[in-house]
Amino acid sequence: MNLGLSRIATVKASRLPKSLRRHFDIKPSPVALDLLTAFEVIGYTVLLESDINIGRHKAQGCLDTKVVLGDWAQASTLLSDWARGHCAPRDRLYNALKQINPKLSTVAIETAISGVSFTQSSNLFENNRLFHQHLTQGVDVAYQENHQTVHEKVWLVDASNLLNNDWLVIHPLTLIEGSSTHCLDVVVFINGFPLAVIICTDPQDKNATLKKAYQQLQFYKQQIPTLFSYNAFLIIANRNQARVGTLTSEWEEFLPWRTIDNEDFPHQGETELEVLIQGIFDKRRFLELINHFMVFENNGASISKQLLRRPFCTTPYPKTSCHS
Repeated sequence: MNLGLSRIATVKASRLPKSLRRHFDIKPSPVALDLLTAFEVIGYTVLLESDINIGRHKAQGCLDTKVVLGDWAQASTLLSDWARGHCAPRDRLYNALKQINPKLSTVAIETAISGVSFTQSSNLFENNRLFHQHLTQGVDVAYQENHQTVHEKVWLVDASNLLNNDWLVIHPLTLIEGSSTHCLDVVVFINGFPLAVIICTDPQDKNATLKKAYQQLQFYKQQIPTLFSYNAFLIIANRNQARVGTLTSEWEEFLPWRTIDNEDFPHQGETELEVLIQGIFDKRRFLELINHFMVFENNGASISKQLLRRPFCTTPYPKTSCHS
């Protein structure tokens, strides 16, 4: 990562107008509202699930585990998005990849989508490793054209031109896997792929802890493995506390994010959650972290996914413990 990037101006989300409130009859929780506003500040489109439900038959109140946005069209689910106009979610994935790969044919794009829109192994961690490879190295496709085999590479993200990517946050997101229904607090999609999951504790629960959020996350990993095949970052939050880990991180490996631009953070009054959102989800930094700060280790018996944290999780943060 280029640590010399110009400093990013930070805005305390709680001080901003809550523009989300005027779009919906149902308001998100106070913690989620500040979190969603923080994503709006850094340029993400933010939707509530009630907006996704527009156009859906009442019997289709939940999404099945076609968790890539392009797959949802197969379930006749429409996505209404005031920021981009009205489009089917199938278009979100296809349009993003076409924008990133303008010279490639429709067949090449469709072939790439088919190649990454289903799991290829019963091992969640192997699926995640393979998708990370596609995300960072592109998808090699081959198809027939005029009786010849054509080989192309399709890129899933554009790290050089951030405007070519589709940045979306959904709160909450209800998924069905098997006979179970699960409601996730916040899911971050890039070009239709669910790359980050944020689990928040109930702000009304006086006994809530980060450990409870971590345990809930482990439950979701067991119950909704399809979603986590695409995951890059796992976030747990308890009020203003926040920790980040990867798909294979144990409890003690979930750590605070200490800095936004590797300079003079944290600022007085900035919470752990605010620093984490601005520090990780800045668009350029987000892609740089995925491309250059994540490694997989395979000892033959298990796969370990490591987020190279220095200096991001090691900058001094006085008067706070590592875990609560």
